[in-house]
Amino acid sequence: MRIGELAVRTSASVRALRYYEEQNLLTSQRSPSGQRLYPESAVDRVLLIQQLYAAGLSSRTILELLPCVYTGVSTPESLALLTAERNRIDKQIGELASTRDRLDTIITAARSSTS
Repeated sequence: MRIGELAVRTSASVRALRYYEEQNLLTSQRSPSGQRLYPESAVDRVLLIQQLYAAGLSSRTILELLPCVYTGVSTPESLALLTAERNRIDKQIGELASTRDRLDTIITAARSSTS
């Protein structure tokens, strides 16, 4: 599929897809006219990359983790990296939950004062 179709199917911008290629997170073949062509599997790969970016992982970290994601084989280093990232995300979740609870308290107080 061409880059425009991949962009539509993943809701990623063409610019983001080019960036993923620059970071070696995504690969394409070139048509005789020079257009990027992606396999069907690129859709799932881009969706995974987007999830990992949304979780706060860097392109370097994603690049290190993708091989073990696709092969199912991890090294002690990749397992340590996965664990560290999961712990970081858990901490963020806790902090967000605490912030939400504080906002709920403020909202409750604000509603009480307007009654």
